[in-house]
Amino acid sequence: MAETRYIFVTGGVVSSIGKGIISASIGKLLQARGYDITIQKFDPYINIDPGTLNPYEHGECYVTVDGMETDLDLGHYERFTSIHTTKSNSMTTGRIYKSVIDKERRGDYLGKTIQVVPHITNEIKRNIKLLGQKYHYDFVITEIGGTIGDIESAPYMEAIRQLKRELGKNAVNIHLTYVPYLKAAHELKTKPTQNSVKELQSVGIQPDILVLRTEKHLNDSIRKKVSDFCNVDLDCVIQSEDLPSIYEVPVNMQNQGLDAAILKKMGIEVGPTPEMKPWKGFLQRMKNAKDVVNIALVGKYDLQDAYKSIRESLYIAGTYNDYKVVITFVNSQFITKANIAEKLVGQDGVVICPGFGQRGTDGKIVAAEYARTHDLPTFGICYGMQMMVIEFARDVLGYTDANSRELDEKTPHNVIDIMEEQKNITNMGGTMRLGAYECDLKKGSRTYDIYGQEHISERHRHRYEFNNDYEAEFEKNGMMCVGRNPESNLVEIIEMPKLRWYIGTQFHPEYQSTVLKPHPLFLDFVKHAIAYRKETKANHK
Repeated sequence: MAETRYIFVTGGVVSSIGKGIISASIGKLLQARGYDITIQKFDPYINIDPGTLNPYEHGECYVTVDGMETDLDLGHYERFTSIHTTKSNSMTTGRIYKSVIDKERRGDYLGKTIQVVPHITNEIKRNIKLLGQKYHYDFVITEIGGTIGDIESAPYMEAIRQLKRELGKNAVNIHLTYVPYLKAAHELKTKPTQNSVKELQSVGIQPDILVLRTEKHLNDSIRKKVSDFCNVDLDCVIQSEDLPSIYEVPVNMQNQGLDAAILKKMGIEVGPTPEMKPWKGFLQRMKNAKDVVNIALVGKYDLQDAYKSIRESLYIAGTYNDYKVVITFVNSQFITKANIAEKLVGQDGVVICPGFGQRGTDGKIVAAEYARTHDLPTFGICYGMQMMVIEFARDVLGYTDANSRELDEKTPHNVIDIMEEQKNITNMGGTMRLGAYECDLKKGSRTYDIYGQEHISERHRHRYEFNNDYEAEFEKNGMMCVGRNPESNLVEIIEMPKLRWYIGTQFHPEYQSTVLKPHPLFLDFVKHAIAYRKETKANHK
């Protein structure tokens, strides 16, 4: 393909109706046809990135290979398509305005008055087209956060309007709306969709394709009504019904011809429909899995999106082990030594979750102690690994005052400490170790056997580290340091080989687990949780 095509995904009626899943599904379908694609997200909020946002605001903060803190939708993009996103795949209003202001301060605009149009809109357009121009993708899919009609989304809508006019057939708009079902009237209502499209048309954008989110099946008469009132071809009115799994969405979209409609709108020959055998094979295994394995997520955010990538990595790993993973969230803020056994009753494995700050740390430490002393398969991720280290230092090494310098600056046993080169940095975010870093695994360790290789690369998002001054003492007592960064010598992985499965990673393996390439640590963790379940069941007979 000689030139890059652009697909704009906008939303209407309400937020959180699945623009990210639809964008990821479009990417998957075009990939299946042999096209080289990428997906980017534009968020209208003024924060520079989600790195300082409370997870209750936007869910988890997803980290790209080059260390950009981004929206969780980039996790969907990567899990569906196995692409690697970068800072160019994520943009906020804050970054757009900062770029324009920096240029104005340098004098790049030669004394012009800086305005939303054309300066802000031009900067948006530049960033939309940047990936296509730099890497020559066949398709760049651009998801616009928020809902049509939002004040903060207006510059993005104007940028899309201009690009659609400039690019002609090389650009299409896919508008995702909601068709509510009124239970009292037993009716599906299309008026919100009509109003949403009217709002889009009022800013000069005629949607090419409509995707209707619905909890009930839409018959052809409803689709025809939407087609007539919204000036969209009938074969371009697609419904996205609630499905048992988000991973069924691409196949559902393909069955309704969404990818074919995109190609037709762009004047591209449609060709045969791809079989998508690996994807459908994964879905079949998911449907065939009948037995369940119970995994406890121990964390402080009582919100499923706060641990989205961990949850999806566990579900995917369960499928490849032919089991359904049932996740139970256990709020670490309310865990005590008196109730931990009750909290974890019936659980076959424990994940001690990431999460900065003091709140909930005592509960995580109690959970780590219980899991270790009861030989329950346990996976500590980032801050979770650090809690495992602190617990071991207190209970096994006898340092009852052991802690992280993040939690107690005066602790005499700082088994977790900040990196020396970052101690003088005060800028929020500046002290973070972000993005992919190399790690060498110790041959003969369990983690080495799981990966099946000595050199790996994993993504990080943290400030504090394992204090190497304590390494010899830890290893003498059974907690081994089996992975470290070759340049800094920082410890990346700890494990206790004498236990069933007790591993902590300073990095976030969930960022690299995809549908067609599940992460080996999650696969092995779930495998051992299943074995533990079978063993405990046998012992109770």
